[in-house]
Amino acid sequence: MLSSLQSHEEEEDSTTNPTTTSFIPTPTSQYLFPTSSSPRQVLIRCAELIHHGDRTAALRIASFLISAVSPLGDSSDRVAYHFAQALIQLIESSNAGSSSSTSMIKCSTQLVQPAYLAFNQITPFLRFAHLTANQAILEAIDGHRGVHIIDLDSAHGFQWPPLLQAIAVHGYRGDTGPPSVRITGAGGDVNALRRTADRLHAFARSLGLPFQFNPLYLPSYNLGSSLMQLHQSSSSTENGEVLIVNCVLFMHKLLYGDRDERQLHEFLATVRAMGPAVVTIAERELGVASDPQDFFSVFSEALDYYTAVFEALEATVPPNSVDRREVEERWLGEEIKEALAPAGVARGTGGMRFERWDVIMRESGFTPRRLSEYSLSQARLLLRLHYPSEGYQLHVSREGLFLGWQTRPLFSVSSWQ
Repeated sequence: MLSSLQSHEEEEDSTTNPTTTSFIPTPTSQYLFPTSSSPRQVLIRCAELIHHGDRTAALRIASFLISAVSPLGDSSDRVAYHFAQALIQLIESSNAGSSSSTSMIKCSTQLVQPAYLAFNQITPFLRFAHLTANQAILEAIDGHRGVHIIDLDSAHGFQWPPLLQAIAVHGYRGDTGPPSVRITGAGGDVNALRRTADRLHAFARSLGLPFQFNPLYLPSYNLGSSLMQLHQSSSSTENGEVLIVNCVLFMHKLLYGDRDERQLHEFLATVRAMGPAVVTIAERELGVASDPQDFFSVFSEALDYYTAVFEALEATVPPNSVDRREVEERWLGEEIKEALAPAGVARGTGGMRFERWDVIMRESGFTPRRLSEYSLSQARLLLRLHYPSEGYQLHVSREGLFLGWQTRPLFSVSSWQ
């Protein structure tokens, strides 16, 4: 925890540390916060100052907070450390101009594979999303000779081995053997897509499953112009194939930067024209402010969300875990920086909560496809076997399945037709 701010101020007065920026009280900053403030209170005060345009005072506070909390402390220290880092980067990039901000975001979105792997292992969120979406897909393809899955964010392809295995084992088309599987995997890294294709082809061969993986380059900075590619990918659907569109942690990308919901509606119109049997959606329950320029609302939503995530990690993963440090620094820390990015640059880590997704999907002509009881029982089994903590909570609401920590929903999965 953050100890008395007063004692740290005295230490910084008496000892010069060239590697940190000390907080030095001045006539204009001594009143900014009480000396007994918690890390969260100091963060909130810093965000208030940014919201009101006093970046100089905010930078002093955030720089002091970095030196007063530890990335290896308890969850309140850790979340404060990463938010303080994000606030400092936000202030410095704002001072440098918009071109620096854009560069900052492009760098921060290049998430490292070890962090993704660790996040997949030590938290249930990605596994929950993949498992629940896969069950909806399995139920939709029953009775068909083949399936064509358009995966809008293939990442490293971790979602698909369990699905391929389930199809190979259960068949899903009577006594004539398993259906053929074709995946069009989209992403912004061609080399990563090729590696994913190689891994999945090798795995499918080991199962004796007819399989194809076609990479689709879909750069995040130009998604709008890629909608035609998306439509062409579905137009080659072969006889007997059922079409599935998989949007796991993809839809929020259509809200990046200064994009409004128009591009999102255009995307959904394109998807609906393809005639998919099922559209699966998994997203963080991290909303955005109705006014993207309202920085304090954006900050408050992100702080509440990531406080819950860091608390879940503290309750379920040892404090000295290398994987935990990797996830917090290279995954969650980068997400926080993106969530607080300047409006109009790339504020896209969040998105919308399920209530808003529900409205948009219905407005676009889709109807919810209720997730089965088996999906819920599978998610419960996942938590019981791999993440046995009473803090993780599952619930069903408005046709969506939610996974959260304590009372805070963190991820939702839904299925549409």
